[in-house]
Amino acid sequence: MTVNHYENFPVASVLCPPAIRPAVVAIYHFARTADDLADEGIATAAERLVTLAAYRTDLDAVLAGGADSGRWPRVFPALARILAAFKLPAQPLQDLLSAFEQDVANAPYANRDALLDYCRRSANPVGRLLLHLYGIQDAALIAQSDAICTALQLINFWQDLSVDGPRGRPYVPETDRIDGGIAVEDLRGCRDSVEARAMVQALCEWARGLMHQGAPLALSVPGRSGWELRLVVQGGLRILEKIAAMDHAALTCRPKLSALDAPVLLWRALRMKTAAA
Repeated sequence: MTVNHYENFPVASVLCPPAIRPAVVAIYHFARTADDLADEGIATAAERLVTLAAYRTDLDAVLAGGADSGRWPRVFPALARILAAFKLPAQPLQDLLSAFEQDVANAPYANRDALLDYCRRSANPVGRLLLHLYGIQDAALIAQSDAICTALQLINFWQDLSVDGPRGRPYVPETDRIDGGIAVEDLRGCRDSVEARAMVQALCEWARGLMHQGAPLALSVPGRSGWELRLVVQGGLRILEKIAAMDHAALTCRPKLSALDAPVLLWRALRMKTAAA
């Protein structure tokens, strides 16, 4: 199954162990639906928050072993079964909802720490839930998972600068924007400049460092899941390469992976030892 939105991240792929595939799909539907409630359609911000509050009420109900409202039949019955079968922790699911609620406000991020806090709730919970399904509880490996998930989130932000700018999605930290001499209007208007490219390069190096920090996790996760994680790591790094190949002009064009990148990703995944590349 593949996410039908432009991120196109693989979910429950052929490499995912069959035993946990229903759980991965259930988590995906929970997160994807909440994300759509926060971002998609024509509802006002106030209406979105009301709907997300109802969604949280249903989550609280199934976490407590009760019945949901029936409003989202594709989400909560399956999630309730997975919660019972796999003893999923509640905090990552609650953190995801917190991040989606923050998306509704759509406020700028003051600095990198503020953006990292958002990633802690919007991206890292997915990795933590997957590690739980794999039976991995080691704190060092969880930290590596957090680094990979945050890196992927950041890479997606820098990949989507030309898309998010016109939508008024301010993911560039204000300190990076101001230090780089970039106006808010430059980001929203996707105006290319030497200064903008230098800012994008610095942001990409930040994400690259986090990805390398977490990459050894792919060698610790067993079986097919470990190979899938290797490909995820290499996919993120490949996007950074494509941004660099554009001389970091990501405000003007959205780079993406294609079938031609598959051999490169496979070769690099095979060669992974103790680092990402």
